[in-house]
Amino acid sequence: MKNVKVKLAVLAALGFTSVQALATGLVAVPAAGFASSAYTTCHTRNNFGSSGSLQPTTLIDNVCAVFPANEATSPVAGFTLIASASRPVTMNNTYTNNTNIQVGTVTDRVWRNAAQTECIYGAKFVPSNTDYQPTVAGTQYFETNDLARGGFSASGSVNAGYYTAATASPVYRIGRTFTAVQHRALKYDTAANKALVGTNYLDLPSLGGSTASINGEDFAIDAVTTATTTAANQTATVNSNWIDFTLDAVWADDDGSTNPFAAMTYVQAACTSAAPVAVANAIRLRQTAQEYARFIEVSVPGYTPPGGTATPAPSVPF
Repeated sequence: MKNVKVKLAVLAALGFTSVQALATGLVAVPAAGFASSAYTTCHTRNNFGSSGSLQPTTLIDNVCAVFPANEATSPVAGFTLIASASRPVTMNNTYTNNTNIQVGTVTDRVWRNAAQTECIYGAKFVPSNTDYQPTVAGTQYFETNDLARGGFSASGSVNAGYYTAATASPVYRIGRTFTAVQHRALKYDTAANKALVGTNYLDLPSLGGSTASINGEDFAIDAVTTATTTAANQTATVNSNWIDFTLDAVWADDDGSTNPFAAMTYVQAACTSAAPVAVANAIRLRQTAQEYARFIEVSVPGYTPPGGTATPAPSVPF
């Protein structure tokens, strides 16, 4: 985060006061990841949702952001909607007492260009007002901190980004990786502490190390305890088959932010004239224990490029 601020200050001094506006649009996500991380930075405010949810605009904090007329409209000109589905998000694990509980829905869309050579794959998670742990006191809402989309191992470099309507969580970073990496504020007791990064937590995880679905500290943290982690738990190995979007969407958030919806996420990749096919487990929703929860992954089918797969198989609960 500090590096981003320094770069902006330098650019402002040189007269590029609207630099953020020039970044609007889908960004390239290479198959090999980036120079020092599998991830690249998108939205830089609000500490990954721990201290509120300010929306990107055409003038500020809009790296990776696009601004179509609505969520059914392609984020890139020349693409037409060819497939759309609403998929229930059903959790079944030890936390639900091994019963099916629907915790939200995913909207899954595909747009294709006129030449039938490229497609844009869109996904959005909408949480529901549902307690996924009804046998435990209080209400536990499934908080999606990452949405990962598979099927891109043969796609080479792709373009990715997001769109937010009002009250939706922006995307804080995008990675070419299967691994969602936990991000925590320093503490969750005051507004000032929520705006600070936890000890040893990284905005851009280091390369290599973890290949798990979620990497971090798998325990709930109370409001007054300082969030601390290790270098090993802030790593993610590049996986060209997956695009991971870090966000913060939950019906009611313990950190006080209001993000009842996730952003509409996009991946633009090569495709063919073949009809889109939904592959089991191609969309993974991850709760990364940002505050008072545990690691959970829930999978739903998702459209992929032709021949795309969703390996590795999901683990339950993560």
